[in-house]
Amino acid sequence: MSNEQVDPSGTTGQFKAFADASADESGRSRTPLVIGGVVAVVLLALIAYLALS
Repeated sequence: MSNEQVDPSGTTGQFKAFADASADESGRSRTPLVIGGVVAVVLLALIAYLALS
């Protein structure tokens, strides 16, 4: 009789490594992107105001 039980610890380590790697990549801050967008909108509004006045 063969033992057909699969040891899940072989893939658990690989999954943990994958989960840790993807958590590091998704943890990037989007704050500089938001600030850049706000600055761009303010500058465009200022240019439009000066051009139309």
